[in-house]
Amino acid sequence: MIKNDIVIIGGGPAGLAAAVAAYENGIRDIVIFDREQTTGGILRQCIHNGFGLHKLGQELTGPEYADVFSGMVAKRGIKIYNNTTVTDLSSDRVVTARNSEGIIEVQAKAVILAMGCRERSRGALNISGTRPAGIYSAGTAQRLINLEGFSVGKKAVILGSGDIGLIMARRLSLEGATVEAVCEIMPYSGGLTRNIVQCLEDYNIPLYLNHTVAEIHGKDRLEGVTIAEVDENRRIIDQTKRYIECDTLLLSVGLIPENELTRQAGITIDPVTGGAVVDEFRQTDVSGIFACGNVLQVHDLVDYVSDEAEIAGVSAAKFVKSQLPVAQAVNTSSGNGVRYVLPQRIHTCGTENTDLYFRVTKPFGKVKIKVISGDNILNQVVRVRAVPGEMEKITLKPEMLKEINQDITVTLEEM
Repeated sequence: MIKNDIVIIGGGPAGLAAAVAAYENGIRDIVIFDREQTTGGILRQCIHNGFGLHKLGQELTGPEYADVFSGMVAKRGIKIYNNTTVTDLSSDRVVTARNSEGIIEVQAKAVILAMGCRERSRGALNISGTRPAGIYSAGTAQRLINLEGFSVGKKAVILGSGDIGLIMARRLSLEGATVEAVCEIMPYSGGLTRNIVQCLEDYNIPLYLNHTVAEIHGKDRLEGVTIAEVDENRRIIDQTKRYIECDTLLLSVGLIPENELTRQAGITIDPVTGGAVVDEFRQTDVSGIFACGNVLQVHDLVDYVSDEAEIAGVSAAKFVKSQLPVAQAVNTSSGNGVRYVLPQRIHTCGTENTDLYFRVTKPFGKVKIKVISGDNILNQVVRVRAVPGEMEKITLKPEMLKEINQDITVTLEEM
C-alpha cells in the first residue's frame, strides 16, 4: 500500500485547482487520479469562450482555461494517474484505483473529492415511444461534435434549457443544422441569461416554456417528436400536442453529482444538492475527506468551481498539518424563496470571511436577501433580480458569527 498526504479524485477544473492550492500551502506529496486520458474534465469539449473572466481576468475557451491549471500542476510536479478509475473509498481514507497496470491502493492523510457530474439520461424521464438512433444527452453530442468531429444530425429538437443545451443549440446552428425548438418543462429557463441571449435569441431559435416532449417517433432513426404544453403539476395537456419532424433529440435535463464514492465512504448526502454535506472548509462529516466542484453542487461558472476547489485544497493542507480549526458549528438552512444553502455547517470561531452559496426557487424581481440567526440579522443585500439558473452568494464576516449559537437561515423578501 502506498502512502500519500493528499489524494485528489478527479482531474477536472476542481481537482487541478485543489492540487495547486494544497501545494501552495506546503503539501508536496499530492497525487491526482483521473479516469480520462488527459486532465481538464468537461472543459476539453467546451470550445466556446466565456471562461476565466472572474478568476483569470481574461476570456478563454474551455481547453485554454484547463490548460492554464494543467500547466500549474505540471510546473509543480504533482503526480497524475491518467486512465485510472477509483473504485473504492473507505471512511479511513484508503483509496483503491485500477488501471491497465493493475490495482493501486493508497492510504491518504486527506482526500479531496472532485469527480464532477454526469448527465441525466432518457431513462430517468419516462418519455413514451420507440428507441431509435438520434437521441443524445447534450454533453454527449457536444463531445461527438467538438472532440470526435462527427455530425449528430440536421434537424434537432432540444429538451431542457440548461446551459449545455443552450450552447448546443448554437453549436448545431453553426454546424449547419436547424434547431426546431428548445422545450423547457418549467415556466423559466434553467440556464444563464447570457446563454439565452447569445445562443437562442441571436439565432432566432424558439424557446417553449411549460413544454415537454410527450412522445418519440421512429424505428431505426428518429423521425420526429410530439411536444406538448404541461399544466402547473407538469402533466401533459393532450389538446396542445403537436408533431415536429426531426432526426435528432438532445436532452439537457439536469446533472447528477458523481457521488458513488462519497456514499461508499459513509458521507452524508444533501438530498437537494445531491452532493456531500460540508462545512465552510468543504470538509464532509467524515474527518479528512473534502469535496468541491460539481460533485458538491452544480455550478454555473467554472471560475466559481476553481474558487471552491481552492478552499478545499487549502483546508486539506491544513488538515494534514493539524492546523484545521475544530470548534462548535451551527447549521445553515434555506428560508423563504431559497432552495438550498451551502455550506451546510459553519464554525463560529473563524477568522476569515465565509461565503454562503444558494439558489432561489423561482425567478424573482427585486429582492432583499437576509441571513438571520434567531433575532439577529447577520447580513442583508439587495438584488435587482434573482433566478434559479444563476447561483447567488452572500458573505459573512467573522465578527458577524461571534456569540452565534443558533442555526443560520438565508431567506428572501420581495421588494
